[in-house]
Amino acid sequence: MISLLPLGSTSEIGATCFYLNISGTGILLDCGIDPKKKGIESLPGFALLEDLPLDFVLISHSHQDHIGSLPFLVQKFPYVIIYSTAQSKEIADVTLHNTANILAQNADPENNLKIYTHEEIDLLVRSIRGVDYKERIELKGMRHSSVEPVRISFYDAGHILGSASILIEFSGRRILFTGDINLSDQSIMIHADLKGIKKVDLLLLETTYGSTDSAILGTWKSEGDRLTKAANEILNKGGSVLIPAFALGKTQELLTLLYDRMMKGKLTETGIYTGGVGREISALYDRNRFITRRKEKNHVLKEIPQKNIFEVEDYNYFLKNPSIVLVSSGMLLPGTTSFKLLNYWLNQREFAVFGVGYMDETTPGYRLMNSSRNDEIRLTDFSSPQKVKCLVERFYFPSHARREDLLKIVEIVNPGRIFLIHGDKESIDWVGRNILQKFERISINTLSEGNMISVWKS
Repeated sequence: MISLLPLGSTSEIGATCFYLNISGTGILLDCGIDPKKKGIESLPGFALLEDLPLDFVLISHSHQDHIGSLPFLVQKFPYVIIYSTAQSKEIADVTLHNTANILAQNADPENNLKIYTHEEIDLLVRSIRGVDYKERIELKGMRHSSVEPVRISFYDAGHILGSASILIEFSGRRILFTGDINLSDQSIMIHADLKGIKKVDLLLLETTYGSTDSAILGTWKSEGDRLTKAANEILNKGGSVLIPAFALGKTQELLTLLYDRMMKGKLTETGIYTGGVGREISALYDRNRFITRRKEKNHVLKEIPQKNIFEVEDYNYFLKNPSIVLVSSGMLLPGTTSFKLLNYWLNQREFAVFGVGYMDETTPGYRLMNSSRNDEIRLTDFSSPQKVKCLVERFYFPSHARREDLLKIVEIVNPGRIFLIHGDKESIDWVGRNILQKFERISINTLSEGNMISVWKS
């Protein structure tokens, strides 16, 4: 018997976490946190697991919406065994420590959330079992009722360093959890590798860009050309450019793109400012360059000239020194470096803010990207209106599959049944509608948080 229980959201992006009970073996697929929420509300519904067997956690990659609640889970279930790729384990060691610092700074005794310590993270990371891509592992939980084990394989998902789609096989059934997946090349990473995955019975398919017209997304080259032109216009007028980007993945990819354009004489040579966790993760990209799939194995991020944003004490420096500032958070969340810089940038008419990644509609980044020069906006529900004096421009450098590629994934793995996840209602609706139009005999089902469903009875 195989049952499925969503513990996190099923109709938005945040706190990805799915529970599988496979013949008495309890498995979690990802263990994310919702960065838009606070306290207990940001976590998956772990209370639903109290009367269920939980033996293993399989992590698809180390973005916080997929791994951020792992320390809280281990507080409740200290004996759970965790698997990820070796690269995701290395990244978790950096990002979870950083999150601990953020949580400690914003601790609220009223939210009933027991903040984890750095010592707990050290123990957790050491306990994660790193696996290679396409390595097959066999799992049996304490209450496993079959002589046959559950077989697990990780496949390169092409999203960020270490990202994986997870194939689960048991008793002739095959389940594929895509995680965050990308079929297109970026500046460093290359497309997902699904070779070897034959027909699956059940597909858990992400839908992040399901509602986005791919003509708007463009390509990495076309968006790179557009960003280069816009940046040159600002820099040549003496202005500076702020690019808020996720510290993991987007920072490394954009840093590579910017430097490559400068070296080819396409982008005005100027100082590039980075800092914090993004630099630590870049070092991991460098360390793993010969053992992971990527465009250019000899490309070394630490050799790109970079200045430290945290050494700039007075932001007026950027008035006299046109620069590109590439810092997190990508969605301009309050309290982050990019948010602090934004409050200065908004008042500078010759400056620009370039959005380059996914923006949740509840975040300051989304509000900014949907504004224009001279508009008045509230960056948060509690902030005062501010006039937007700088240029605001939106670019698309997707690390997720575009919607046509989501249909291609369906064609490749030919599932009998699909659950659409990790997207808003419009994205899920577009992908579901087009799958039904293009493929016969595929069943599409909906999931709701906290509701256990029986996938197969035998």
